[in-house]
Amino acid sequence: MKPIILAGVALAAIAALPARAAAPEDTDRRTAEEIAADREREIVVEGRRDQAFAGTKTETPLIEVPQPLTVIPDDVYLAQGAINIADTVRYAAGVNSDAYGHDTRVDSFTIRGVNALQFRDGMRDIFSYYASIASDPYNFSRVEVVRGPASVLFGQGSIGGIVNLVSKTPLFTNSADLNLVYGSYDRKEVLADVNGVAGDTLAARIVARVRDADTYVDHVPDDRMMIAPSVTWRPGSATDVTLLGLYQDDHTGSTANFLPIVGTLRDNPGNPRLPRYLFVGKPGYDRYDGRLLQGSGIVTHRFTDDLKLSLKARYIDSDVDYFTHYPNSYSNPTNPYAAGSNGRRIGLYAGSSVARLNVFSTDNNVQWRFHTGPAVEHTLLAGVDYSWNQVRKSDNYGYQVIDLYDIDYTSIVEPPLVAPFTRDTQKQLGLYVQDQIRLWDRVSMVLGARRDRVRGASLNTTTGTTSRTTDTATTFRAGIIGEVGAGLSPFVSYTESFQPVAGRTADGTPFRPQTGQQFEGGVKWQPDRATLVTLTAFHIEERNRPIADPSNPLGQIQAGELTTQGFELEATRTLPGHYDLSLAYGYNDVTGDAAASGYLSRHTASAWGTKTFEGKWATLRLGAGVRYLGQQVSSNAAWTIVTPARTMVDALVELERDRWRLRVNATNLLDNRAYASCLARGDCFVSAPRNVMLSLGYRL
Repeated sequence: MKPIILAGVALAAIAALPARAAAPEDTDRRTAEEIAADREREIVVEGRRDQAFAGTKTETPLIEVPQPLTVIPDDVYLAQGAINIADTVRYAAGVNSDAYGHDTRVDSFTIRGVNALQFRDGMRDIFSYYASIASDPYNFSRVEVVRGPASVLFGQGSIGGIVNLVSKTPLFTNSADLNLVYGSYDRKEVLADVNGVAGDTLAARIVARVRDADTYVDHVPDDRMMIAPSVTWRPGSATDVTLLGLYQDDHTGSTANFLPIVGTLRDNPGNPRLPRYLFVGKPGYDRYDGRLLQGSGIVTHRFTDDLKLSLKARYIDSDVDYFTHYPNSYSNPTNPYAAGSNGRRIGLYAGSSVARLNVFSTDNNVQWRFHTGPAVEHTLLAGVDYSWNQVRKSDNYGYQVIDLYDIDYTSIVEPPLVAPFTRDTQKQLGLYVQDQIRLWDRVSMVLGARRDRVRGASLNTTTGTTSRTTDTATTFRAGIIGEVGAGLSPFVSYTESFQPVAGRTADGTPFRPQTGQQFEGGVKWQPDRATLVTLTAFHIEERNRPIADPSNPLGQIQAGELTTQGFELEATRTLPGHYDLSLAYGYNDVTGDAAASGYLSRHTASAWGTKTFEGKWATLRLGAGVRYLGQQVSSNAAWTIVTPARTMVDALVELERDRWRLRVNATNLLDNRAYASCLARGDCFVSAPRNVMLSLGYRL
């Protein structure tokens, strides 16, 4: 609780401290260049904090949206040492981004205690498990976090919220950003972001990364080659046509080794504690290798200043080979070791999965701004989106017993790839409409509705038959926010969610979609451009969750319910003297069938701050952050497991002169090797140890 108290004291301090205008004598001593630089810096801060996109699909000031939204620019999360997408949101309120520790395979987040979906440029980005590779944070200009259900605008989705990645697109200016990186575990990287202009109508951009790296787990590399070209054609001031491509090739493995609780968090009598980062697999065989191809097109056209058309489409082709091994901690979690082995021998699962994923998505809408009175302005958004995805998998398994304290890696089995490919296909068509109403330039209302139709088809490889499902849903959204004075804007909202569920109950009945609803209320405070504080309380309920069938251990029934409620505080402020500070706190209480999952903490808190020193020779920026996650409780009929609370410290030192930049990032600076989560089902996951990166950058 100590970091939470400190965060609250710091918030009270910055809230009470007014922004000081420069005295005349101060201005006299400053050069014209310094004054211009400060003005430019203020504009950048305003742009970062004052616009919302994912929350409304329109360019709306955050203070006018009756919903908590977090917009994280790339220069912020890269300065915080983000390696993957999960790292970019670890300082956002209500988000747990490392429930299973640092994961080289995929990105995962929980928002308000529920697994969140990932979107890219407003269209869903991830389908199925272990069928695609992790996105690269260097390829995005910002990351947007929408807390709460977002089904009205985005279709099927989590009740907790979504994470939307915004791709870098060409700018009509010539520039380049080149970086060389060396870091812990022999990390070597070359990064480039090059932008060029050809005349007044054409601009192109290439974002690239090449990485050769190991990880803190033996035999698990973290290699990547990524190149993302894009081009924008602007035939006139009213039209933009942007084409984006992406090629990414990853060679990595699993840093989450599913080690048993007995032997890690809890003692294994007669044996030492297992190494926290023990590799359990076969060197040269275990891997998570993937190749990703994407092509996107975005067209925007303004017929008038008040009428805008937006068209977007994307195609994804992904191949993933996932070969892995993990201990059997699940059959008997309280004593997973074989009888008569003195707590040493344990079952080892082997899995060889080959996945092929294809996705086509499109989202098209018209935005019309009009008035129905001198003080009533409407922004009407009407759109249609469609997505098709197909996942084919061949899952192959093996099982053996090994000595976990003296692994004979040469004897570990490799399951042959003989299983036929399954095939799951899903099509979704959605129609949505939203009206943003601005009254007297002080009150904003958001009203929205959506109708979805989802069709699924699944091939049974045993019988050769294909089962088909059709689901429909109508979801609604309503909210209001208004300024009452002194920069205070209270708001209330109601939102709904809809998420189809693949599979069938024990009696063969197809699962119905999960549905949820949220009530939320709060206040936003923006006394000046340099400050934004959001305080919100929420109550969410979700129904139709699949749970184990009490009369059939191998089956499921759809009777689960989940309730999550709590409150969140998020604050950002730019202080005189080139200080920037952000604070976040979330309290979340989850009850229902998911409450025992184990990686849900009631308390999360974080603080990040930077201080810039401008000198004649160079500019120095220092940054520090602290992240706190409260204890997590996971229980079942066998036992109750408590994962201790943990606190992580991050740091930044950056020196910039002319076009050169030298940066040192350190995450988990104090090397707190805490457990990310330990689940009553039997396994533990460890947070990543200290990681230090040195980068040398050059900007044109």
